[in-house]
Amino acid sequence: MQTVLVIDDDPKLSGLLAEYLSARGFGVAQAPDGPAGLARLRAGDVDLIILDVMMPGMDGLEVLTEIRRDSRLPVIMLTARGEETDRIVGLEMGADDYLAKPFNPRELLARIKAVLRRSEPAPDAAAVVLTAAGVRLDPARREVTVDGAPVDLTTTEFDILRALISAAGRVIPRERLMEQARGQEWASYERAVDVHISHLRKKLGDDPRQPTRIKTVRGVGYLVPRDAG
Repeated sequence: MQTVLVIDDDPKLSGLLAEYLSARGFGVAQAPDGPAGLARLRAGDVDLIILDVMMPGMDGLEVLTEIRRDSRLPVIMLTARGEETDRIVGLEMGADDYLAKPFNPRELLARIKAVLRRSEPAPDAAAVVLTAAGVRLDPARREVTVDGAPVDLTTTEFDILRALISAAGRVIPRERLMEQARGQEWASYERAVDVHISHLRKKLGDDPRQPTRIKTVRGVGYLVPRDAG
């Protein structure tokens, strides 16, 4: 059984989510604030985190910063604020997904399943290792190395990089990149692609002014060349 940790100061919403997800086969742990959530996370046995942004004291973005210091666990952010800038901030800080309140529990469930599915190792241990532009990506182990050095990526960053390397030498349009990486339409998150690409370039040691690993094709999208340079 996979366990979801809900960190939210709204006991009614937290209780409803626990009831809904438990009825659909998930284990659910609840925490009323950031410090309690981090303590529960350290206790282990958590597969995904649902994290509210607007909490008193330690807000969700501060909690996310602490989580990302030493964990790649999938994180879905919840917020009462639906502006695109708020979504971008969460994604910039390493969230895997973002959902504005109020939301349909079925949509949250679909996103939980999608994020968990993407974070699982490939079922075929002999899955083909992908290489391009000095980057080695192992889908089976969900590991990435650059010139032999390991690189720590979030689930979404890994999926975007895999989509790009799988199509090495070909341009993937911005509006299609998230769809290819995540398996669904994310037109409203088009700008989020740019955020993830910026993070990937930094982690891959790519010069943002003259990138050689992930190149921008103006007006079209992004590509990873078959060879660096």
